[in-house]
Amino acid sequence: MKSYMKTTLAVVLAAFGGSAWAQSAEFWFSGGQSLISGAGIGTDQPIGGTSKDVELTDGFRFALRGAFNTKPHSGFEVMYAYSRTQLKFNDAGGAEQGMAYHTVMLNYLLYATPEGSRIRPFGTGGVGFINYVPPGSSAASGGGSTKLGFSYGGGVKVKVTGMWAVRFDVRQYATPKPFDLALKSGWIRPTEVSAGVGIEF
Repeated sequence: MKSYMKTTLAVVLAAFGGSAWAQSAEFWFSGGQSLISGAGIGTDQPIGGTSKDVELTDGFRFALRGAFNTKPHSGFEVMYAYSRTQLKFNDAGGAEQGMAYHTVMLNYLLYATPEGSRIRPFGTGGVGFINYVPPGSSAASGGGSTKLGFSYGGGVKVKVTGMWAVRFDVRQYATPKPFDLALKSGWIRPTEVSAGVGIEF
């Protein structure tokens, strides 16, 4: 995970180091739900089993975002999100164990209205990674399964008063499935549905 974090930090510094070309900046805190599609990640059975013996469940999430408007209708955003989920064992009567995953993304934003508008709908796409941390492990100690991925979606930002604003996001993230269990196939796709508050400079 450390190598991915170093690479991401280098990209962020390269993108935002030249603050002279950033017309304005925004900082946000968001909270909401992660709704997981393609939740089956394989089987823990030595013989037989199905691709949905072990699944990840929906759960809550929160995110910190820093956005930089570089042109009247576009900008960039870097995000860290913490999501809570359960590792569900369908082959063991649905037993669950709590776990988390950490998302880091760098996104391009394209706005329907220019900078300074009170209401700014936007579409977005980006790249990054998700670190899936199984029960008993810690991301801080290098635990977990880190997968490169991408995101896409949209939302709207609404200026409330002064520097304060609110936002609403719907985004889908996609990575290969973690943990390398037998019979896993396809990609896992957590969908974010969130609302947030932030300040604009």
